[in-house]
Amino acid sequence: MTATSMAKGGNLPVVAKAVQVELGWSGGPGAPDADASALLLRADGRVRDDGDFVFYNQPQHPSGAVRHLGKRRDSGGTTDTVGVDLEALEPEIERVVLGASADGGTFGQLSGLRLRLLDAGTGGQLALFEMEATTETAFIGGELYRRAGQWKFRAVGQGYASGLAGLATDFGISVDEEPGATAPTASSPGTPAPMVPSAVPPPPPAAASVAFRTGPAAPPLTPATPARDASSPRLVKGEEQLPVDMRKRLSLREEQVAVSLRKHGAEGVTARVILVLDASGSMSFLYSKGVVADVVERMAAVAAQLDDDGEMQAWTFASNPARLPDLGLGDLPEWLEHHVRVGELALFRRKKPRKGLLPGQVDMRAVGVQNEEQKVIAEVRTYVREHPAAAPTLVLFFSDGGVYRNKEIETELREAADEPIFWQFVGLGRSNYGVLERFDTLPGRRVDNVGFFAVDDISGVPDAELYDRLLSEFPSWMREARRLSIIRPG
Repeated sequence: MTATSMAKGGNLPVVAKAVQVELGWSGGPGAPDADASALLLRADGRVRDDGDFVFYNQPQHPSGAVRHLGKRRDSGGTTDTVGVDLEALEPEIERVVLGASADGGTFGQLSGLRLRLLDAGTGGQLALFEMEATTETAFIGGELYRRAGQWKFRAVGQGYASGLAGLATDFGISVDEEPGATAPTASSPGTPAPMVPSAVPPPPPAAASVAFRTGPAAPPLTPATPARDASSPRLVKGEEQLPVDMRKRLSLREEQVAVSLRKHGAEGVTARVILVLDASGSMSFLYSKGVVADVVERMAAVAAQLDDDGEMQAWTFASNPARLPDLGLGDLPEWLEHHVRVGELALFRRKKPRKGLLPGQVDMRAVGVQNEEQKVIAEVRTYVREHPAAAPTLVLFFSDGGVYRNKEIETELREAADEPIFWQFVGLGRSNYGVLERFDTLPGRRVDNVGFFAVDDISGVPDAELYDRLLSEFPSWMREARRLSIIRPG
């Protein structure tokens, strides 16, 4: 295709499989910097969540289809580029809006403002759109959109005086930009709430009743260590230090965990429990609404019932994994306050040195916002090898999807089949769980070492149902792993 000089509102078909969108300008003394960005939109013109916003603090979409490629400066000025693999875009995505924001001034202070559409394969220029601006601090240069199964490009040239946050709000993202503007929450104490999609209802209280079902019981599972009386919850060290309401919730939940284990023929078994929490960009609203904090509290009951000391090891992950401090029951309120959060990463503010991290807190700037499950899986495997235990390990792994490292994840979990670890993955509402959904059907493993289920709203799932689903495959894995001498015989 020959290059086309475009006027505002013009459009043209795009036959390239992948493109690069290059924002270019020239500046002078006192002129601002500018940053390219992209929003991935559904047919209703809105993002699904903040993972669909690609920009300087979130440089890659979870699918890998859209990437912020960064700036280049030379004698001709500055360019900032976004790459879009049109063939890799998810079917749900109908438009990719190509935006920009000015840092420290307005677009009217820049000269030679332009948008170039390039064929990513050949580097050839497909279109050139020269833009004019005055007081705008954010700009939509153009958009890629589907029409009758064909991708097209439109020159837009629409400005905003409200900056990047104003642009994002127009497409369904609710933003609190001011430090301290929101009240502290259990998931993010004293820090501004991260960018979240609009209106997510608060989680309903967990059910307090125990559901019993009729039907044949599973064959009993001989514990690897001497069985304890699991007919009622035991008092775990530190539990007496908890606030009264939290102690009551924990006691009810421990009882429900014991019921679920008994129903699956695993009464009295012990296990080391490890918790893994997704902290990628798309998880932001689940942290800010307290959903993740509630999940951690509910998982503490699993550790209290299964682990001899009631303590959980914990990791968080996004682009990189990070070990969190061990969670003991007596420390649960403080642990939730200090360690369950998206963290110090504020999506719309430049990354600045973090001051005042408490001992053991993770600086989430180092964790990032992308999905790299295989890294944290590898790190947990290494920990288990280096810290052998008499009991097997149950990993409770929570994620909202966006899985795209399928080959690497599959390699890690296949190799882990010979290790004393059962991996229970729980999907928190998003689709695209990739290989995790298919693992039960994948052949070539000595034992099925992976469980997976997804729920639309985990806060609305009663405790009894959640524990039944969470513990349904672990006992059968233990039986088979013991038969194959992967874990110690009882």
